[in-house]
Amino acid sequence: MAVLSARSINRATLARQLLLERADVSTVEAVGRLVGMQGQEPKHPYVGLWSRVEGFSEGDLDRAVEGREVVRATLFRGTLHLVTAADYLRFRATLAPVLEAGLRMLKERGEGLEPEKVVTAAQKLLAKEPLTFTEVRDALQKEFPAVNERALGFCTRMMVPLVMYPTGTRWGWPANAKFTPAEAWLSGKLHTRAVPEELVVRYLEAFGPATPADFQTWSGLPKAKPVFDGLELEQFTDEAGKTLYDVPDAARPGPDTPAPVRFLPEFDNLLLAHAKRERIIADEHKPAVFTKNLRVKATYTVDGLVAGLWTAEKKRGVATLTLTPFGRTTKKTGTELEREGAGLLRFLEPDAKTYEVVTAS
Repeated sequence: MAVLSARSINRATLARQLLLERADVSTVEAVGRLVGMQGQEPKHPYVGLWSRVEGFSEGDLDRAVEGREVVRATLFRGTLHLVTAADYLRFRATLAPVLEAGLRMLKERGEGLEPEKVVTAAQKLLAKEPLTFTEVRDALQKEFPAVNERALGFCTRMMVPLVMYPTGTRWGWPANAKFTPAEAWLSGKLHTRAVPEELVVRYLEAFGPATPADFQTWSGLPKAKPVFDGLELEQFTDEAGKTLYDVPDAARPGPDTPAPVRFLPEFDNLLLAHAKRERIIADEHKPAVFTKNLRVKATYTVDGLVAGLWTAEKKRGVATLTLTPFGRTTKKTGTELEREGAGLLRFLEPDAKTYEVVTAS
C-alpha cells in the first residue's frame, strides 16, 4: 500500500472540506458535500459556509432553509446538525440506533420512562403545531407526571424525527426554537432501511482518507470495520503504518499544495470528524480548543493546521476580531489573517461603522 504523509492527509481532507479554495457551488450542494455541518448554535454553519463557498451570503442559507432544502435537526452523534433535506430523509433510519442508544445517558432520570408511549404522545402533540421543547416537556409532564420532565424531552428529541422550525430571525432560529415533524415539513418519507455503506462512502468523500474508527467518531455508529471491508475502497497507510481507506479517484492533492488561512466556527466538524485529530490540530494545542465543558472554540488555520483562536464582538459601532495565536505569526501570515479576518468581520457585522483585527497579547 502507498504511504501518505501527514501533509498529504491534511491536504486531502482540506480539499474535501472546501478549504483549499472556496467552491463555486450552491449552498445546498456545499452542505451536501460536507454531509452536514455541526449546528449546536445556529450561527456556526453560516460562518463555516462563508469560509468554504465563493460569494456566500447569509441570505443564501436563509433561502435554502425557507425553501425546505436544508434543515437543522438532531442527527450525527445525537447532536444538532445542518443537513440537506435529502440526506436527512435518507440517513435518519441509519442513525436511529445511535439516537435510541442515547437514552442510556438518562440513567436514574429515566426511571419509569416508557419510550414507545412517550413517542406516540409527542407525535400527537407536534402534529398539531410546532412547539419548543419547553412546551413539549410541559405537555408530556401532564400525561406522564411520574417521569422526569427532562427525560421526556430527551426521549422526544432522540426518537421522534423532528426538524427545527425557522422563524426568520437572524441566523435562522432563536435560542429556544420550535420543532416540527420532519416528514410533514419536507413533504417526504423517511427512508426505512439502514444504509451504512452509503454513509461510509459519503463520509470518506467529505473527510477521507480515514479509518473505521474515524467514521465511528463522526457518526456515532459502532462496528464500522465490516462495512468498510464490504466496500470497494482504496487503501493507504499513514507514516505510523495505520491503514487508511478512501473512495477511488478521490481528490488527494500533493503535500505542497498551498493552503490559505481560513477561519472556522465553533464546533466545526473538521475538528470533530476523526478519532485522531493530528491531521488538523497538533496534540499540544487541543487543550486550548476543546474545553472541559465540552465546547469547541472558534479557530483559524495557517498552512492547513489550527494555529490559533478567534473571537468577534461589536461595541459602539466598532467590530473587532481578536486573534489568539498559538505561536509566532510571520508578517506574511499576519497580512493574510488581517485580510481574511476583515472579510469575516464584514460578514458577521455588516452594520458596523469600523472594523479592526487585533492580536491578543
